Amino acid sequence: MSRPSKWRRTFGHLPHPDAALIVIRDPAPCLLHLLLLAELFVRSSPRPAHRSPLCGTFKEMVLQLISLSNISKKLHHLTDNELVSFEAVQHRLDDLPDIQSTAARFSSLKMNESLSQLLSYTRSFRLHFDWLKTAKENNSLSSQSAGGAAEHLLQLSNLLTESLLQIGKEVPPSRPPPLPPVSTAFNVLGFSVEMSNRLLVFCDWSKRVLLCLRKLDGCPRH
Repeated sequence: MSRPSKWRRTFGHLPHPDAALIVIRDPAPCLLHLLLLAELFVRSSPRPAHRSPLCGTFKEMVLQLISLSNISKKLHHLTDNELVSFEAVQHRLDDLPDIQSTAARFSSLKMNESLSQLLSYTRSFRLHFDWLKTAKENNSLSSQSAGGAAEHLLQLSNLLTESLLQIGKEVPPSRPPPLPPVSTAFNVLGFSVEMSNRLLVFCDWSKRVLLCLRKLDGCPRH
């Protein structure tokens, strides 16, 4: 009778034989729950959204258009009273893009077609401004604004070409437009007024197109 008592004092009370099995079996469901929770956390964690390579290019193009809008107001340096003399002058630059802006057209834009059209319009305006710059220089008029517009249009053209190549689309060929002869400074000013107005329309339309394309491509707003 003394041995069990001494055994208990030495080793204490031994646990039930099944207790060891319980200790071994219990972690399994706990680990399973932890793994499920970890997987749920990973799936629900916010991940960085896919960013199109065109998003940054769209932003650069809009900045070029903002600069062009500012330049368009400085192409002729005429006062409001002086502009009256040119109100009766008909548009003579028939090869400049005739831009139509309707809500239906903006709602049905396609990436490759819109970029190609923008490039075609941009090239046309750039060639016209190169011509206007030369005409101003030949008639002793300031050509700085016309040259600045041509430079921004060239940069915009390069960005549009890069965008088409990025999406694997063919870059349309450039076609030199027919340009009228210029004989007097008055004619140059008339063309300057016309191109100023039409450049402003082009910039406003192009910015709207690019904003629609950015949304179409899933770009962030800012």
